[in-house]
Amino acid sequence: MARRIILDCDPGHDDAFALVLAHGSPEIELAAVTTVAGNQTLAKVTRNARSVATLAGITGVPIAAGCDRPLLREQVVAGQIHGESGLDGAALPEPTVPLDPRHGVDVIIETVLAAEPGEITLVPTGPLTNIAVALRREPRIVPMVREVVLMGGAYTRGNITPAAEFNIGVDPEAAAIVFGAGWPVTMVGLDLTHQALATPDVLERIGAVGTPLALVLRDLLVFFRDTYRNDQGMPAPPVHDPCAVARVIAPEIMAVREAFVAVETQGRWTSGMTVTDFGNAYGQRPNTLVATTLDVPRFWDLVLDAITRISA
Repeated sequence: MARRIILDCDPGHDDAFALVLAHGSPEIELAAVTTVAGNQTLAKVTRNARSVATLAGITGVPIAAGCDRPLLREQVVAGQIHGESGLDGAALPEPTVPLDPRHGVDVIIETVLAAEPGEITLVPTGPLTNIAVALRREPRIVPMVREVVLMGGAYTRGNITPAAEFNIGVDPEAAAIVFGAGWPVTMVGLDLTHQALATPDVLERIGAVGTPLALVLRDLLVFFRDTYRNDQGMPAPPVHDPCAVARVIAPEIMAVREAFVAVETQGRWTSGMTVTDFGNAYGQRPNTLVATTLDVPRFWDLVLDAITRISA
């Protein structure tokens, strides 16, 4: 049976690919899409989610806007990577799919509580604000959720600072709540996602599909490649967020290791760091599966299969 997921996202070029991969994969059923301020403002990322859904033919799935700022901090966006709109680089359609009038946090809570225990998997690919607020508002969701597979963090590096990955670094207080909730967590962080590079061969394969969806996705990756090259010095961009979706589709696509993960919220230089203890240095029980190695060819096959299936 298909795994039902709530995709909590902040589109974002890589979030667009996460949406497409989730929708185009028979192993997944999108129960809801919620948006959170992150790569751009809430209004922009919500519009982007609806535009991608319109382009990909995602209908009958609630799309709801969630939190418009971090729990305690000023909002930070990633315009230098994703552009002024959050999805610069391609002509996206005017959204025709409706916006659910409920708050995204309410959609998360109501969807989880209406399901059978273990039926819903949460897949956050942006800052963890919505998930943290849902936890605080309704702790009953913890035993109901099958697992949380999140894109964020890292055990060796950062990207918004030397210590912190963007999704965790912009709202570390929310991340600390999510990692400390006591439910199963898989951290798909930079160490893993930097293996999922959109190389020239990948761009050529996507463009060769030739459909309007495929051509928009290729153009988005061209923009993403250029901003990553200018901002991060990487010749090919890592497509982070669909890696978390791929973990749900095919868990064996990536190797994982158990670890205790704590989120630093106080450090002057290390705020947002996901401190990852693989060796019991702190005497704490593991609370996270940490993704380490990706089957890269299979990952891109999953993405291409989803794009082709939607376009058929």
